[in-house]
Amino acid sequence: MGDFDGLTALVTGGGAGIGLATATLLAHSGATVAVLDRSTEGAPDPLLAIECDVTDDAAVHAAVATAADRLGGVDVVVNNAGVGAAGTIEDNDDAEWHRVFDVNVVGMVRVSRAALPWLRRSSRASIVNVCSIAATAGLPQRALYSATKGAVLSLTQAMAADHIAEGIRVNCVNPGTADTPWVQRLLAAAPDPVAERAALEARQPTGRLVPPEDIAAAIAYLAGPASGSVTGTSIAVDGGMQGLRLRK
Repeated sequence: MGDFDGLTALVTGGGAGIGLATATLLAHSGATVAVLDRSTEGAPDPLLAIECDVTDDAAVHAAVATAADRLGGVDVVVNNAGVGAAGTIEDNDDAEWHRVFDVNVVGMVRVSRAALPWLRRSSRASIVNVCSIAATAGLPQRALYSATKGAVLSLTQAMAADHIAEGIRVNCVNPGTADTPWVQRLLAAAPDPVAERAALEARQPTGRLVPPEDIAAAIAYLAGPASGSVTGTSIAVDGGMQGLRLRK
């Protein structure tokens, strides 16, 4: 018997990285899981893979409806789809600011909005948004990305207030620098990938990048019945990056 027996879950960005780790954990814990992603090639059985671009509202509604029909409803939504951005406020033009906000913030709105009719019918409804340590700590060269994640943190709290009376809990996780495909691409583009990885590892007190499986475990806790009294909350999974100030 698993904690998620009888529950259904949608995970956006579930084809790789944190999303795939989360979808896999939820499935192993008893849930029936659909992953929504622009590319679902990395989503193995028994995950239901549905191609979906979270910037397309019609596509989101169709994908969520398909998942709900195939799964028999929606109890859990994990809003994980997102894109990265590097640079100061000077380094990205207006079009890039709009694009990243459209994915990282409005994408979560679209998916959650489309899922609300089914979540309202669930007795254990939960939404978990994947935020970032960038929402609560000033990081260099991450102005645009940080702005979107700050919005996600505030959005999470507002959604929790709006939907608590409907029995829908809303929380978020704040990962540190995770060992994901996006970070791997970032490292590959660096002049010295080895030195860049060492710098990213060094800024986390644990001295390592955060494994996606660690983040998935926090998401599963917030999504599941063990956190029935938790809503409007963020959990940092950042190797101590936010809260610790260690002497060098």
